[in-house]
Amino acid sequence: MAVNAMIVVFALLLVLFAVVLWYGLRWVAMRRRGGVSVALRWDPDRERSGWHLGIARYHGEHFLWYRVWSLRSGPDRVLGREGLEIADRREPIGTESYAVPSGSSVLRCQPARGEPIEMAMGPDALTGFLSWLESAPPGRRIRRAS
Repeated sequence: MAVNAMIVVFALLLVLFAVVLWYGLRWVAMRRRGGVSVALRWDPDRERSGWHLGIARYHGEHFLWYRVWSLRSGPDRVLGREGLEIADRREPIGTESYAVPSGSSVLRCQPARGEPIEMAMGPDALTGFLSWLESAPPGRRIRRAS
């Protein structure tokens, strides 16, 4: 019976190792393809709404966000540049600074469709995001909080 238990424990450790390796390789691959660390919080007006760490990439007119701890292969959130507005910008408050990337600014965004979301990103990622948002095709007006 002890041999069977050791086989089960070994199999579980092997599965755990494979999952950790898969997450690590996924994270590195996404960063190498131009991904940036971004924390997202949807439904920010709800009192117990928490931050979720992820990697974001730009894909044409879309901002693709992949949650770090997700088995999903596709993006968890897709934000279109068209109709995306920045309603507010602030620094992390209280314990938020522990849940978001280092040196982050928090943007409250209002997508064209759906509920507001908050994004927290470091200075370099923020510069890239604002540049991407403002580089919309001619004739599109960008409204942004100062």
